[in-house]
Amino acid sequence: MDDAQLLTQFKQGVQREQAFSQLIRKYQQRVYFLVRKMVIDHDDADDVVQEVFIKVWKNLDNFEGGSQLFTWIYRIATNECLRFLERKKKKRFWISMGDASAELASKLDTSPHISGDEVQKKLQKALLKLPDKQRLVFNLKYFEELKYEEMSEITGTSVGSLKASYHHAVKKIEEDIKTQLS
Repeated sequence: MDDAQLLTQFKQGVQREQAFSQLIRKYQQRVYFLVRKMVIDHDDADDVVQEVFIKVWKNLDNFEGGSQLFTWIYRIATNECLRFLERKKKKRFWISMGDASAELASKLDTSPHISGDEVQKKLQKALLKLPDKQRLVFNLKYFEELKYEEMSEITGTSVGSLKASYHHAVKKIEEDIKTQLS
């Protein structure tokens, strides 16, 4: 069933739960991996994804179709990721940013849910040193392979700013990986 059919079925209310279940099946994995790249921890990612779909449920009646459904859901997911990371930082205000990055990096090394070779882990550790919004832009472009126009819809940021942010992220990552390899 395509997005338009899901939306129609959902808004008619007769098979609302069934339509929403299909929507979750269609987008849950993509949303999970987007969120997981930002919050790192599996349990945290599950919590954020649950919040995303709760917000989708509450607001789907108001979705007017001005964008693609997946970009609307991704916008909710990116906002929830940033909100989660901000709350986490506020809870640990006594931990410096370097220590918070080190904590997340240690999860990369110890979590049974994270696999990958050393190069992938070095990339992930470099990503953790980026500001959250810059890391989000990098993830959307590099891992999700989204076009800048789609990213602009998701983030509410201009294409030019997204290009600049991605460029700066790539430079920082390159420098960090060179340092890690030295």
